[in-house]
Parts: sequence; structure tokens; C-alpha cells
Amino acid sequence: MGEDVSATTFTLEDSMRYRHKLRRCLDVLRMMLDDLAFDADSLKTGLEVEVNIVDTNAQPAMRNAEILQAFANPTFQRELGRFNLEINVPPRLIAAEGLAAYEHFIRSSLTMADEYAHHVDASLVLIGILPTLTEAHTVLANLSPVPRYLVLNREIIEARGGNIDIDIAGQERLAVRTDSIGPEAACTSVQFHIQVPADRFASYWNASQALAGPQVAVGANSPFVFGRRLWDETRIALFEQAADTRSEELRTQGVRPRVWFGERWITSTSELFEENLRYFPPLLPLLDDEDPVEVFRSGGVPRLPELRLHNGTVYRWNRPVYDIMDGRPHLRVENRVLPAGPAVSDMLANAAFYFGLTRALAETDDPVWNHMSFSIAAQNFRRGAEHGLRATMWWPGRGESRVCDLIRDELLPLAAAGLDRFGTDPGVRDRLLGIIDGRCATGRTGAVWQAEVVAELERAGLTRRDALTEMLRRYMTLMHTNVPVHLWPSA
Repeated sequence: MGEDVSATTFTLEDSMRYRHKLRRCLDVLRMMLDDLAFDADSLKTGLEVEVNIVDTNAQPAMRNAEILQAFANPTFQRELGRFNLEINVPPRLIAAEGLAAYEHFIRSSLTMADEYAHHVDASLVLIGILPTLTEAHTVLANLSPVPRYLVLNREIIEARGGNIDIDIAGQERLAVRTDSIGPEAACTSVQFHIQVPADRFASYWNASQALAGPQVAVGANSPFVFGRRLWDETRIALFEQAADTRSEELRTQGVRPRVWFGERWITSTSELFEENLRYFPPLLPLLDDEDPVEVFRSGGVPRLPELRLHNGTVYRWNRPVYDIMDGRPHLRVENRVLPAGPAVSDMLANAAFYFGLTRALAETDDPVWNHMSFSIAAQNFRRGAEHGLRATMWWPGRGESRVCDLIRDELLPLAAAGLDRFGTDPGVRDRLLGIIDGRCATGRTGAVWQAEVVAELERAGLTRRDALTEMLRRYMTLMHTNVPVHLWPSA
């Protein structure tokens, strides 16, 4: 969740000075865009994977600090909950066997980290929402004791003017109240990054938004929250509500939520950064000594720390990122739509589908967003999260159709063509996209597999809690085989 904070209390003057500095950073960003100062050499990619920690009984284990102390590896970092870790995978090109190299790196890193976790009687799990998690686990005491998280929790609760209500209606209903952002820690994801030339950023962001519905439908892996069977990808609804800074009055007035799909297609690179400044008050008004105007005018590369920090507290499902690597500034789209898991092979299949399809949609002469309203894209996203592969979606030239048919008939060929533009090895391309096709052919995602196994165990006489525990044990065993989920046995 970004860099730590050095202050824990803020004054009105802090917020005013921070807003002024944000505007200054945004002005410099516009100047940099006009000056063509951004790295545009390659479409480099990146991945981040959030991981859950469980004990020997498959229950959440608050042991991220102990694991990190034993396993001193900078690839792994703390996450919001004490039962979470994050893997920051080094960026790479996906030409040739780049995607296969990602898969090997993540598998080997997880294997090593899991061995260290066993030293503290724990194991690591790749899953969207840990099915054995309860309300008692997502309390303030179980947030990682990192100043940024604790300050963020306080600022969100104060902005709301009270506790957080979670109310999700799915196949069952969840209605709980919490005094912290702890439920946000339940939402573990895999995040895909794609570095793009500044003059093509708008097209890549629009493409990411357009495909979010099919993407979440075919990658769903979060059907249970606090013991209730809700959406296929309940992580979407849970995160939106757990990180909502609006009071009831502000929601009624139509103030934009901080976890946000957006409201329109964009045409320029700076629009999203401008919206973040215009619509969302600072949560962490921390000031840096850098004068971005002076740095830019002297020929340096400004870090724009205030802009980057504020940007990190606006939780778009496709987030704009300004960053610096090897002394050169660049822009990325950070895709935050998908859950972690089930197997590493599944996550890399999701990556191949996203990277290939995004490039194909972004680099066409007649993009789909010229023929699709933004509200339709948002509706597709909601349907995919709620119903998974059972959803129907609207797509240009097809109208309403089953999402499986849309993916197999239209989107997989586009994704293959996009991967060819990256120079991806055909064997790697076909293996990974074949996993997406296999899910559509069988109708089985991680969410479907979890729900089927729990239903079967309940029919055999287990309680919901015991069924969730037994399902998770089976899940963990199969996860380590790296066999994709559509081939997992349900019995």
C-alpha cells in the first residue's frame, strides 16, 4: 500500500499546504507531458500478489511480522492485515518466455516463503478472500502495526463520522458494522502493471476499463465472506464498502466514492490525476521538501511525492501511476480488478488475458469505447463481479450475450493477437490463454469450485464453518500442484 508515513496527526494548515503542493505537482506533470519527458521505449509489465496466512487448522494467522523476520527477502512486504503479505515481482518484458519467467519466479518465491512460514506453524494461501476469516479477525488490533495503516484507518473513520457498515446482498446476505477498515484486509488481489507511452495512456486506460467486466467474470475467486455465500467476486463489493470515506449524507448527495470505477472515458493523460485532485480530499497530507518546479526547470526528474501519495489513496479499479525507474519517469496503468489465486498458473493466465487484450483493444484504429457507453462498461463490471461466468454482458457488434461466448468468440482471439504484438512465445501464449478457454468451457472459476465443494460438504452433514475449513484445506493442496482450477476435482 505504498510508503510509510512520518507524521500521525494533521492540522487544517497541513491540508491547505498539501492541496497547494498537489496543484503544483499537477502543473509539473502537465509540463512534463508537454515536454515529452517520459520513458516510451517499451511496454514493460509488472505484478504484485497479495497472500493470506493461515495456521495449521486453516484459520487466519496473525504472523506476517514473524515470517518476514525469518525470511529477510525484499520481494515480500507487510500488507494491511497481520494475516497478509505482498509479493512485489520485479518488472519485465513479456516477449519470448517472459510470462513463463513470471510464473517460475512467483512459484519459487512462494515455495521459499512457505517454508519459512512453516517455522512459525503457518502456511501461505493465494485466494481472493480467506473463507475461514470471521468478523473477529478483521478488527483494529489485527491491522499491521505500521503508522500508515493506523493513520489511514483513523482518517477514514473520522471522514465518515462513524463506524463502517458492510451490507452485501448476494446468494445470501451479509450485514455487519465495524469500527475499523479491517475488512479491507480481507480483500487480497493480484495487480497487473503495464508501462505505456504517455501519448497512449488514455487508450490503455480506456481499454482496461472496457475489459474489466469479462476479466472479473472469468477470474472470480471470492464467493464467501464471513461465512456467507455472496457474489462470485465479492471482493469488489467488500472493498468498495470497507474503504468508503463518505458519510451517509454524502452518499445520498451523490459524492463520488473513493473506491471508484470512474464515470467516463478519457481523452488525455492527465485527466485521472486531475479528477483525483478535484474530487477527493487528502487523507494523508504529508509534505515533502521537493520543489517540483525547480527540479524540472533545472533538468532533473521530479519525484512528485504528494501527487503519488494522494493518488495511492484513491482506489480506482484501474489506477494511473506516475513513477521513476533508472532515473526516467514513466506512466503505468495499474489493474486492480482480480483476486489472488487459485494457482499461480491461473494468475498468469489472467495476466496473459489482460496484457494481450489490453494491447489489442488499445492499439486498434476503431476502439470499442467509440461504440460502448461508459455506463455499459460499469454495468458489465458489476455483473461480472456478482455472477461470474453466469453473467450476460453487452459488447459492440454482439449486443447482450453470455460472457463465456463473448470471451471465446471475440476476446481470446484479440488477446492472442495482442500477445503476438508483445512477441510472446506462441507456446506460452497458447498454454495460458488455453486456461481461460478451459474455464469458459467447463464453467468453473475459483469461485465456482469453492462454492461446489462447500455445497457438497454441507450435503454430507458438515456445518458451514467446518465445510469452509475442509474446502480450504483441499484448495491449498491443489494450489501447490499448479494445476489450473478448471481441472481441479470437486470431490
